[in-house]
Amino acid sequence: MKSLLKLHGVTLAGLLLAANAGLLIYLATGHIKPWAEINWMDVAGEGGTCLILCGWLVMLLRGRPAGHVTRLLSLGLCCTAFSMWMDCLDEFIQLPAEAIWDNWLETAPMPVGMLLLTLGMYHLQQEQRAISAQMRKREQLLRDHRLFDKLTPLSGAQYLRQHLQQALVQARIDQQPLSLVAIDLDEFSLINQRFGQEEGDQVLQAVAQLLLLNLRQQDMLCRLAGDRFVAVLPNTGEQQAQGMADELRQSIANLAHRSQRHGERLQLHATVAAVMALDEDEGQLLKRLNLALARAKPRLARSA
Repeated sequence: MKSLLKLHGVTLAGLLLAANAGLLIYLATGHIKPWAEINWMDVAGEGGTCLILCGWLVMLLRGRPAGHVTRLLSLGLCCTAFSMWMDCLDEFIQLPAEAIWDNWLETAPMPVGMLLLTLGMYHLQQEQRAISAQMRKREQLLRDHRLFDKLTPLSGAQYLRQHLQQALVQARIDQQPLSLVAIDLDEFSLINQRFGQEEGDQVLQAVAQLLLLNLRQQDMLCRLAGDRFVAVLPNTGEQQAQGMADELRQSIANLAHRSQRHGERLQLHATVAAVMALDEDEGQLLKRLNLALARAKPRLARSA
């Protein structure tokens, strides 16, 4: 209640003063009607409406912060409540016949109040639309944030599937090839075992940055899982993709990453595989890419 008076004390005080001023004017110029002449049906209707409007005013001021919209709505409710209050006083106090100003006090605030309420409702609707747009934007940002990998500045597996689905459709429309490259760090678990997970995380972050530097602007790199990365290469045939995969593998082999504890260089190696999209969906394409990567690892072992 203290916060309500602090924020909207002027509005409440103004309504109270206006209501008291109207009562004093009526008492000063008229006389109280006999009990039998009071129309209690009108008292219940007009007085009850005034109380309800005051209740709405309190709920509005308690539920909204101070501002332009709140001011319009509260002033509109004050005017309509004052109008109903003056109508209710007319049932208790008999004014002289020559007094015509009472009609102005009873009727004039009502259309003013309704106009202010209409303006307030219009701006309230505009405000709600803006809030809804911001909420949708925040929801989209939150949803996109969940699709990003928590360790590296890359997208995750879920985003990869969504992006790949759209890229396949666009490739068919443009009648251009689309290829994928998978990069898998060899024996990465040994780094975690020897140097700890924190060092392994540093390696993954360094590799992610290195891969981004060696890809084109139109390419999209994701961290599929663990130490495996996938690059989506639009407008790229399989032979060109294989050449890019070999360059990525070589860049990882040349990476001079040193451990934080002793500063020794960690020699990294990676297995790569490249496939070009055929007439298949993203799930089938990723499955074929994983099979190509699995076949590439034995070949690497034999060649070593």
